[in-house]
Amino acid sequence: MHELVIRGGTVVDGTGAAPRVADVAVSGGTIVEVGTVDSEGAREIDATGQVVTPGFVDIHTHYDGQVTWDDTLSPTSWHGVTTLVLGNCGVGFAPVAPDKREWLVQLMEGVEDIPGTALHEGIRWGWETFPEYLDAIGSEPKALDVAALAPHSAIRAYVMGERGARNEPASADDLREMAAIVRDAIDAGAVGVSTSRTILHKALDGEPVPGTFAADDELFMLGRALADVGRGVFELAPAGIQGEDLDAPDVEVAWMRRLAAETGRPITYGFLQHDVAPRDWERLLEVASQAHADGVPLRPQITGRPIGMLLGLQGFNPFVTRPTYLALKDLPLEERVAELRKPEVRKAILSEDDLVPLPSYIGMGLDRIFELGEPPEYEPAPEASIAAEAGRLGREPYDLLYDMLLRREGHELLMRPLVGYSDLIMDPIREMLLHPATVLGVGDGGAHVKVICDASTPTYMLTHWVRDRSRGPKLPIETVVQKMTKNNADLYGLSDRGVVAPGLRADLNVIDLDHLTLRAPEFRHDLPGGAARLVQEASGYTATIVAGTVTRSNDTDTGARPGGLVRSGSTISGKAAR
Repeated sequence: MHELVIRGGTVVDGTGAAPRVADVAVSGGTIVEVGTVDSEGAREIDATGQVVTPGFVDIHTHYDGQVTWDDTLSPTSWHGVTTLVLGNCGVGFAPVAPDKREWLVQLMEGVEDIPGTALHEGIRWGWETFPEYLDAIGSEPKALDVAALAPHSAIRAYVMGERGARNEPASADDLREMAAIVRDAIDAGAVGVSTSRTILHKALDGEPVPGTFAADDELFMLGRALADVGRGVFELAPAGIQGEDLDAPDVEVAWMRRLAAETGRPITYGFLQHDVAPRDWERLLEVASQAHADGVPLRPQITGRPIGMLLGLQGFNPFVTRPTYLALKDLPLEERVAELRKPEVRKAILSEDDLVPLPSYIGMGLDRIFELGEPPEYEPAPEASIAAEAGRLGREPYDLLYDMLLRREGHELLMRPLVGYSDLIMDPIREMLLHPATVLGVGDGGAHVKVICDASTPTYMLTHWVRDRSRGPKLPIETVVQKMTKNNADLYGLSDRGVVAPGLRADLNVIDLDHLTLRAPEFRHDLPGGAARLVQEASGYTATIVAGTVTRSNDTDTGARPGGLVRSGSTISGKAAR
């Protein structure tokens, strides 16, 4: 008798092969049979009319602090993800000297917009070195598996102190010490190293993160350390990622190609369409395409939907720096809404100028702000913008915006796409998704918690790209599933997962695709200290299974914790490598 049999589902196995109806049998945390399974299961799931996929692999999260207090890693685990990678963009919490913990918290708060109060109250410190950090996060079972990148910023600051924090050049001795730390991290199980090159990533004090201006010798030191050990991915947020420097992308791709060719180690980097040069992505993708054809492992990391800001009264909105609004901003939401509905308050706010101008790349042009809605619409047409709606109604656009923010007693959310939506249609994203060199990531689970909620991207990939898209061609389900499973697992060397096949780890989803629903994001005060964050739920996941154990049943946490730390070079089929 098998421990678990999933009966009669449409298996989309992660390889890109066409879907097929089959049973899946699991024993000992491992898939043992795919086809017609005659034996019974101690537990059986009837998947007739439903889709069976590998568990999704999310390669871009920022749960570096949350992993120490939340064994579910929500909301990512609510969306079929069974393995995630943290430590992206060069920021994290190890290595760290005990007297520098506060500095790393401020760095993470500044770069990834995670409330410092939550990090201060939530993180359970107990490490200094990166191997000790891995031991700490691997000491407690979890609802899914976690892998970690070693963050360049923390390593640089640990080795160089204030010189590293202020981005002074590294000496030869500094480079040797940093390389030794990277090698030790990979030996201990890190799945790679990460860095940030964009000037948009800054600590709370306004300083660019350590490593932002690192010279070639320092960058090549990181890559060569991976090559020394023979495994690991180099991940980065490149310069110019949001159009802040139009010359930067060509410079970045040039050194990345040289390094990947020299070391043979994969380099994955944020790759997005931005409004400043909306056609640049085509040329730069062709460069990556040529590298891919030449066997050089450059892997542009793309998103499945536009990345932007969710605007509302509970988070950021276009009135936050106007004097009258500032005087009200700390009131509880109910009281603030009551004040904002007063005619004299409304008149004052609408007539005032911003005390602090917004960064140019955020601009609040109302022709690019849309009502998100329920279910949320991430590919709105130009005629759905607030400016267009105001024109139809004969109203002033900001007057309409003000009213929209007060809807649903102040819980309404509006969307301002920042990148990936220059043409107000997702056709460029579709082309990127279809490209063989790209990988799907940039979901930022755990980060930017009051303005972004893209941890739900796996669910969106299925609801929008496979089933519901109306403004252009959809994508085959086998392509979408492969992008979220085997492709990402292979990139990070997680060879025991990502495919529904005998002998591999039984990380699986059973999904009622016909009824799969992505809810609108909502604010909850559930971080340590009562700090607020945006979360986004889904319904339609009949079961999410980690190492053969059902962790979520009908969109509800079962309490099972079969996951843990995945160490590079030691993944074990059917068992979390700790």
